[in-house]
This record gives sequence, C-alpha cells and structure tokens, in this order.
Amino acid sequence: MKKLLKYSLLLLVLAAIYVVYTNYPRLNIISGYSAKNMSSSVFLAERTLEITDKQDNNFSPINIADDKVNIEEKSATASVYGFMKRKAIYKEGLGSILVLDDFKEDTKFLVPNRTKSTSNLPYPYGDGAQKDTVFSNVNYSELDTAVSNSFDVNDEYIKKTRAVVVIYKDKIIAEKYAEGFDKSSKILGWSMTKSITSAVLGILEKQGKIDVNQTNLFPEWENDERSKISLNNLLQMNSGLEWNEDYNTMSDVTKMLFLAKDMTRTQMKKPLAGEPNNSWNYSSGTSNLVSGYIRNQFKTHQEYLDFWYAELIDKIGMNSMLIETDLTGNYVGSSYGWATPRDWAKFGLLYLHKGNWNGEQILNESWVNYTATPTNGSNGEYGAHFWLNAGGVYPNAPKDVFSCNGYQGQRVFIIPSKNMVIVRMGLSEDSSFNFDAFLKDILASIK
Repeated sequence: MKKLLKYSLLLLVLAAIYVVYTNYPRLNIISGYSAKNMSSSVFLAERTLEITDKQDNNFSPINIADDKVNIEEKSATASVYGFMKRKAIYKEGLGSILVLDDFKEDTKFLVPNRTKSTSNLPYPYGDGAQKDTVFSNVNYSELDTAVSNSFDVNDEYIKKTRAVVVIYKDKIIAEKYAEGFDKSSKILGWSMTKSITSAVLGILEKQGKIDVNQTNLFPEWENDERSKISLNNLLQMNSGLEWNEDYNTMSDVTKMLFLAKDMTRTQMKKPLAGEPNNSWNYSSGTSNLVSGYIRNQFKTHQEYLDFWYAELIDKIGMNSMLIETDLTGNYVGSSYGWATPRDWAKFGLLYLHKGNWNGEQILNESWVNYTATPTNGSNGEYGAHFWLNAGGVYPNAPKDVFSCNGYQGQRVFIIPSKNMVIVRMGLSEDSSFNFDAFLKDILASIK
C-alpha cells in the first residue's frame, strides 16, 4: 500500500512538472489572464471567486491557475503551481488593472467623471417600465421557444448562454437569463468593445475633429511608409501592420493584454508586413492604437477619459458600462468593456437608428453607413470595427445584418431590414453555439 502511495505521489509530481515544463513560456499569460479575469468578475461584475473559477476561468490552460481574492485590498492573484504569480487590482471607475513587477502601490490614477442619466421614460430611453405592447405579427410562442433553445437544459454545459435580449421596434419582446444572471448583471463584451472605440472616433468625426482619410497619424511613423496608413485603414483592420492575433500562444495579442504597460503602443512599434488597404488582418493591437490616437486628440488625459462617457456611453444611458484601462490609464479599446445585456442592446439601437438617440444625432448617418461598408479583402465580413453579413456568414439571416462580436460568443446583432437588435452573451463560440440557427429561429417568429 505504501509503495502504491509512493508511486501515485511520484506520478502526480511528474505530471505537475510536465505541465509546468510544457506551459512555462505561457505561465505569465495564464496567471495574468486568470488574475485579471478574477478581479474584474469579483469586484466589477460582483460575482464570487467560486463562480468565476467554475465558469469564466474553467477552460484549458487557464484552469491550471490557482486564484486568490483579497476583498479588503480589492485585488486578485493567480499562479500556476506557485510559479509566475500575477496580481490585478481594482480601481473604482477604471475597473481591474493587471500590474507588473515594477508597479508602485501608491500610484495615482485619474478617474473619468460620469453623469449617469436617469429618466422616467420607458426603456430604452429611460429607466421606467416598458409599456406593454403586443405586436400582431409576432408569434410569441415561437419566439420564446427560439430563445429558450439557445440555453442549456438540465445538466448540459455546451451552449453556455448567459443572456438573450430581443428588441423589435424599440420594445423588448423576449428576454432570458441563465441561473445567476439577470437584467442587472454586467457581462464582459470582449471585442465588442472595439465597436465602442469606433463609435467614439465617429463622434470626433461628427464634431469635425478628425477625418477617416487622414494619414500621418503618429510622429513615430512620419519618416517611413507607415505614414501612408489612414484612420480608415485602422478602422477596417487593413493597415498592413504586422500582427498575430492568436490566443493559444505567446502571440502579439496575448503579450499585449497580459504583459504590456501601455497597450496603445504595442502595434505602433510594428513594421509593415503588407500594403495598406490590401492586407486585411484582424488585430486587437489596432483597436488599442486607435484608443491611443483618440487620446492624442485631447490636451489632457482627463478630457480623454471623460469624453467616452460624456459624449457616448452616459449620453445614451449605458449607465452600467465601464471600460477598463491599462496601467498607463488608457482605455483598452480592444477588449475590456463591461455592461448589462440591456445596455449593450442600447448601443445596438443607436446604430439601428442611424446614429440618432431619441431625437439627438450622436453619430452622422454617413458614419453608420460607413461602419457597415465591407472592408477590402474581408469577403464582406468586416466593416469599420463591426462585423458584417454582407458575405453571407449567416446564410439564414438578412445580408444587412452587422454586429459587434466578442470572444466566447458575445454578440450585438443589428438588423435594419427587420427593425431589430438581438443580444446574446455567453461563454461559447460557433463550434458549440449555432448563431445562424439562433438568428433564423428568432426571425422566423416575426411574420
């Protein structure tokens, strides 16, 4: 018996050594992801360590990290078998920030000023109850079935849907949440944040402060071929800049999100690997580069921080939204926007209504049209920091569908021809969740 126990312990030790050895180059990323996600989930989304470990961080290789939360300090730490310990701290108004070894605890951060609007108007333009409306052309039984089918049943954990909100003619006609979630739950949009970043640039365009065709965007590029890159190229992911968007390796994107102090500069330092406007390549580095460009349009950092909320987020009543910053205080415009599903839907409605919010033109209609114009080289799948169905990715949905897409299946679908916005939040991609069937079944319920 003792021999068997010895051999078992030896095998466990060898297995641990093997895991550490094979993953060692990535341990910094693994523990960084786990600490950051844990801190945001606990302190921003108000979920527990246990739930976060069981759901959000429960996939390989992130699930080999060991997490701890310090409630008083408002921080989370993670390590892998004691190696590569990483820490994320929560700052009110800024979210959770993954710190580096040289971080000084007494570092002061500027915080955005916010004016969260309150109104007795019914949703989406206020906080009042929605007026009961029954549309004669909606088969509510079919709709409820379609929405229910997008959630797991019994003990399944495949579709991993957390929330679905269906809006038709500005009215919520269906809404469902997984156990533990409700209309007040903040959910990370991941790359849906890119669309928020695009909208902020669109507001600057409406104010006459930028032009999408302008070049010579950064002083660091003025003496080489990168000076020819336009804002349009950046928004359409067609800059030609070198970038590797691979979340399974030590790639440009993982090093940026989990090792960089200033994420706005990661891709700025990259050389051209292709020709602008002829080298479509999806890049989170580009979105943070755009965030840095937006920062350069303001004299002070405080103005930059306030602008996103004052001119967009708070203006359309997305009161739950928070966009997290990096260590230098720049918005992580590629990935770290949190909001309730209803507030994500408000953003979709802004685009459904061609940039108009309850009578106020937030974005030029031409900007919204530009957003949904296919990028050269994307096969009709991408516009200006929005995804498109022009190429028929969803064969059973209208071609005019465009959407905000995020990691693990976050979606805000905008469907102009049907006067609809559909939000789906969860933890699974196309391989486990059939978005085409999801859209088809919901659309079929409206005659």
